[in-house]
Amino acid sequence: MGYRCSFLVFAQSGNTSMNLTLKATVLTTAVVALLAGCSKPATEQTDASNAATPKTDTTLVVYSSRNEQLIQPLLSQFTEQTGIKVNLITDKEGPLMARLKAEGQNSPADLLLTVDAGNLWQASQEGLLQAVESTTLNQNIPAHLRDPANQWFGLSIRARTLVHNPDLVNASELSTYEDLADPKWKGKLCLRTSKKVYNQSLVAMLIDHHGEEKTEQIVKGWVANLATDVFPDDTKLIEAVAAGQCGVGIVNSYYYGRLEEKTPDLKAKLFWANQDSTGVHVNISGAGVTRYAPHQSEAVQLIEWLASDQAQNVYSNQDKEYPVLASVSVAPQLQAWGEFKQDSVNVAKYGELQAAAVKLMDRAGYK
Repeated sequence: MGYRCSFLVFAQSGNTSMNLTLKATVLTTAVVALLAGCSKPATEQTDASNAATPKTDTTLVVYSSRNEQLIQPLLSQFTEQTGIKVNLITDKEGPLMARLKAEGQNSPADLLLTVDAGNLWQASQEGLLQAVESTTLNQNIPAHLRDPANQWFGLSIRARTLVHNPDLVNASELSTYEDLADPKWKGKLCLRTSKKVYNQSLVAMLIDHHGEEKTEQIVKGWVANLATDVFPDDTKLIEAVAAGQCGVGIVNSYYYGRLEEKTPDLKAKLFWANQDSTGVHVNISGAGVTRYAPHQSEAVQLIEWLASDQAQNVYSNQDKEYPVLASVSVAPQLQAWGEFKQDSVNVAKYGELQAAAVKLMDRAGYK
């Protein structure tokens, strides 16, 4: 781009006998003044200051149990916008928490990123996280989706609800999780293994609502109604429902979304449970700042960014999960499933009641 200059005009002296030295001095002074009056246009100066990504030597270390291909695009966008680099280390939540305990105050980790409130609750109970104060997180994330002590925060909502084969089960026959214990569903129900934390959290929710005695009766009813052995994952369960091996099951909606995207004519439909009572059971993916985080303020900045409109749209469109931000619209695929009322119990209860839920499922014969 060109330069904008302010020119100085010199009047010619009437003294023609001015010596050469004086003339040279005047000429030099004029050139210096001329260049001093030149500058880049204001718009070019502003563009140059805003064009580059902010530079920083900070590298955050994130321990994550989330699938790398789901979370890395978000972290890359964060780095692009802030200049803060992120070193992502992935493993199962158990080994990651064991690693944090073993490393102690020498841990390089700044953030623990994982799924299920039960896992985050356990991390906080074992002293692996620290409380943080963030007006942004308190405003953006509903109270029931974050730790009451501010040690961890939900970043996406994962609805665990009913899936059915419309050729075998009419939606009008469905209602609640509790109703699946009714003998009318004998030989028609499919469940994922009780060893998975998602089902432990679901049963913990039922304990919170009904107490242990009634919840044990419900779970025993589920077991009595099983069409086949429990499944190792939700995808295989949905495929079994679609194939007619069972009429109804309980799954996380994002598993359904991913399978539906690959198989548009999938013979399985979602049904939002408990809409006339407590609402659909929801869980979260979330994060907490580690107790000895070397870069505490930047770690909080990353969580705040993950709770922003931009990141929340990625959770919905790419990961098939629901945003925690009410202002963010869900992806069209999720919109097609219809709106639902979610259970408002604080998800920290899933961790508090997890041990009781595991023992109860064992007593009920839920494998």
